[in-house]
Amino acid sequence: MITVSEAKNHIIKHGKQPRVEEKSLSDALGFVLAETLLAKIDTPPFDNSAMDGYAFSFSNWDKKSALTVIGEVQAGSENSLKTAANEAIRIFTGAPAPKDVDTVIMQEKVERKGDKITLLDENLKQGSNIRPKGSQTKKGAVALQKNQELTPAGISYLAGMGYSKVTVYSKPKVSVIITGKELIKAGETLETGKIYESNGIGLTAALRQVGIEPVSVTQVDDVLKLIENAIKSQLSSDIIILTGGVSVGNYDLVPAALEKCGVEKIFHKVKQKPGKPLYFGKTSNALIFALPGNPAAVMTCFYEYVVEAIDSFTQKRHLKSLTLPLENDFTKKTGLTYFLKGKTTENGVKILNSQLSYMLNSFAIADCLIRLDEDKTEYKKGDLVTVLMIA
Repeated sequence: MITVSEAKNHIIKHGKQPRVEEKSLSDALGFVLAETLLAKIDTPPFDNSAMDGYAFSFSNWDKKSALTVIGEVQAGSENSLKTAANEAIRIFTGAPAPKDVDTVIMQEKVERKGDKITLLDENLKQGSNIRPKGSQTKKGAVALQKNQELTPAGISYLAGMGYSKVTVYSKPKVSVIITGKELIKAGETLETGKIYESNGIGLTAALRQVGIEPVSVTQVDDVLKLIENAIKSQLSSDIIILTGGVSVGNYDLVPAALEKCGVEKIFHKVKQKPGKPLYFGKTSNALIFALPGNPAAVMTCFYEYVVEAIDSFTQKRHLKSLTLPLENDFTKKTGLTYFLKGKTTENGVKILNSQLSYMLNSFAIADCLIRLDEDKTEYKKGDLVTVLMIA
């Protein structure tokens, strides 16, 4: 067996080079930019009003007379009006400011009688309420850096300077294969010796949590040839996740099936609990993770290892690690890294009950996995631990 750190280093070492693709800006949410983008235009592209009000030349106003309103300009219109001294134009938010005006007074700060307005804002200064051309971004300046994740605001920002497509890192194609003769689908009659299959739907949900839609979810019996065929049919995927059949029982046939499919084993078995039988291998195209069948072990290995591989494709860190104080004591065996289901609180993180690898009741309310180091056995309240946030 290898250590958790060694296992993670192997996954990083054997990770695939990310691919890039062009995406419509409307479909690019959550993707990471594969290039630095420069501003195509000045933004704003022209001087414009920051609010509804009246535009005039502050420098040509005698500071005592009422202003004469000579016209108006709306947002989206082409403004050709010109003002003389002590003249103003009715203007609306976003409308282009005439070249010979330099100030806008908000409509609430004037008294209007006919075509005359009296200015009531004693604090008004030259340049007030004008958004200058290029005041957000100058044409040719860096808009967003390479490796920036695209958020809704970022997408809006790029659209506002004329972008409709962007080059991003592609998401991996992921296939899921569930093995087990004992498994039946929810809704079927539960016969003696059978259990409802939950790993497939759980992994699908976990993949969607990190922005991945699996290309297929296949369930096969514990028959070597069936498992082998299922693997071969998915070798065009970037990542293949199998569950069950990876330990040392007579019907743990996944390692043998992977070997028959030409998969190069990188490691099999990790000094950890849960998920000790974890298998990781590769082909020229795909990364293969064979996870134990117990549901809590499946979810733990997914968050701790598979997401690491997904990150290498997307160039995006999906799960955040924190260092927090424990809220309860815990004693463990030496020689294994423990991943425990936890719940963060105002004061730190609490180790939940029901930590066995087949138990999902605590996982269902957990928001993190707590890592307890291989060589340490006694943990006390207040000890700092590494926490992987999963919710």
